Amino acid sequence: MSGSGLAGVGVIVTGAGSGIGRAAALLFAAEGAKVLVADLAAEAAEATGATIREAGGVAEVVVGDLGEQAVVDRVVATAVESFGGVGVLVNNAGIMDRMNALGDVGDAEWERVIRVNLTAPFLLSRAVLPHMLAAGKGAIVNTASEASLRGSAAGAAYTASKHGVVGLTKSLAVMYRDQGIRANAIAPGGTRTGIAVQVDPEASGPKVLGRYMGNLGRVSEAEEQAAAIVFLASDAASSLNGVVLPVDNGWSAV
Repeated sequence: MSGSGLAGVGVIVTGAGSGIGRAAALLFAAEGAKVLVADLAAEAAEATGATIREAGGVAEVVVGDLGEQAVVDRVVATAVESFGGVGVLVNNAGIMDRMNALGDVGDAEWERVIRVNLTAPFLLSRAVLPHMLAAGKGAIVNTASEASLRGSAAGAAYTASKHGVVGLTKSLAVMYRDQGIRANAIAPGGTRTGIAVQVDPEASGPKVLGRYMGNLGRVSEAEEQAAAIVFLASDAASSLNGVVLPVDNGWSAV
């Protein structure tokens, strides 16, 4: 990407062991960024880091649950110590729910989805902000979802979590725009990733949602989502702040 301004920049990508996160980490590295790969899956995270290094790039790997403050602190400290700062944070790690309607959502499902999809981006954004503010610049890119734009693309827990990600993104954009910080999000539609969806087809949620899935359209590749992430983090998007960008082959336009 010509004029990306990412060469030498310290970048944190969560969920970078597979899917959109891995594709984004590799693309940032190809742009010359120094990439911290964060993921719960150790083997997958190490594989992404190794791929970056084998191509001549710079990568660090931190494994752990990003819903835990101690892990978040370790991620940010490692990036600052290894790269000299954090110029870009990509909050991409996420999990699906069971597509349940609200009345069928149990406490454990709700708490796990909210913790991974919303609390972790909050914790990481809060942790990197002092470093970005000290530098006078920074970009945060969050992975929202088609489910953040409507109520018919996922279950209650996932939908609520991704609407929360949009709110977090827009609040960051407003609060810190005069201090050099930009916050944007992508809203992926159907994408080929390794994310698992365990659905009870007899539950009320899947029965209702099935009526709407015919509008999905072409399924995107992880690399297409990664390209949008890297663009939003780059200098080419220097005036984009608070944007929620659908990357969904027009699903949101139907």
